[in-house]
Amino acid sequence: MIRLEGVGKSFGQTAALKSLALVIEKGTTVALLGPSGCGKSTLIRIIVGLVRPDCGTVTIDGEPLTRANILAMRRRMGYVIQQGGLFPHLSAGQNVALMARHLGWKQPEIDARTRHLAGLTKFPLEGMERFPVQLSGGQNQRVSLMRALMLDPAILLLDEPLGALDPLIRYELQRDLKEIFHALKKTVVLVTHDIGEAAYFGDLIVLLKDGSVVQQGTLRDMVRHPADPFVTRFIQAQRSPLESLDREAE
Repeated sequence: MIRLEGVGKSFGQTAALKSLALVIEKGTTVALLGPSGCGKSTLIRIIVGLVRPDCGTVTIDGEPLTRANILAMRRRMGYVIQQGGLFPHLSAGQNVALMARHLGWKQPEIDARTRHLAGLTKFPLEGMERFPVQLSGGQNQRVSLMRALMLDPAILLLDEPLGALDPLIRYELQRDLKEIFHALKKTVVLVTHDIGEAAYFGDLIVLLKDGSVVQQGTLRDMVRHPADPFVTRFIQAQRSPLESLDREAE
């Protein structure tokens, strides 16, 4: 579904991506993992066409991403950013329906799709009249997800969508998101810096460092067969507090 070949991007003197190659199969969930500054957010913005690479090609479902087709291609992709990115002057329902209205959908069609997505994301229909400031962080992310899914895209891209949520809300939304991914069977690319989250969602984990792919596979692969010492260091640095308590108890 997504193929990147020789993709590079620099911002000034800083190389965000270095001749990166990656293939994402149709219907899979891929977690882009790595420390801050590794290039994972730049990569997802290149896929959605918000950032143009300096070199290399991006192919979506067999069609190269170009200046000429970028707007049409974006409509085949849903994009969710950290903290939702909702327009504060629009209600939840207006945010969800924004692109559908722009494309000339009729109101009954918008209403039917909104009801379906509200049920899918477990968002109360009465909340559609509220503005983002009147919603919780988790509710804002559910609205952002509905907006991304409104046009029924083939690809769903999520850039650290749960990073700003408190642990309990994050846990609940993780569970609901996994159910949604399973139900929709879309191609999903999720950016995270949390290895547990990557393992929970990802059919494939892609670990990046300094703009390059260090290793890709399952978490089990990375633990048992690390391709580089960095892989082991990154995994060990994310040991959970409960594991630390277990070691102290021993």
